[in-house]
Amino acid sequence: MRIDSATQDDLGALLPLMRGYCDFYEMTPPDESLLEMARALIACDDGEGMLLVARSEEGQPVGFAAVGWKWSSLRAARVAIMEDLFVHPDARRTGAGQALIEACGERARAHGAPCMLWVTALDNRRAQSVYERTGAVGEKWLEYELELG
Repeated sequence: MRIDSATQDDLGALLPLMRGYCDFYEMTPPDESLLEMARALIACDDGEGMLLVARSEEGQPVGFAAVGWKWSSLRAARVAIMEDLFVHPDARRTGAGQALIEACGERARAHGAPCMLWVTALDNRRAQSVYERTGAVGEKWLEYELELG
């Protein structure tokens, strides 16, 4: 499985993957907003944010991961946050998810992050099994969200 930074040329193939991720979590942001986010991540340096794609043997994106950054007092450092991870159903069980996680982790480490964090739905057992194969450990934190707009 080849993992690369997303490019402008990937936008057409990325949009259905991003939409699939949103559909899974029953969220409906506008397509143009998803594309705007993708363009912003493509344009910035990895130290600001990352958008990586897993590519099929033919070079087509079959999965993606989006990573941002935050400061953590508990780590006394800036840590990487994998906000999104999605692999097209037809490409699951190919190692794409694990390869995306590992590539995100390598890049985050290269930028000085002591760890990479992410969340998933409590009932998303399939994803949790992939995460655990990478050596990641599920924590016992409950995430809260406050809508601001």
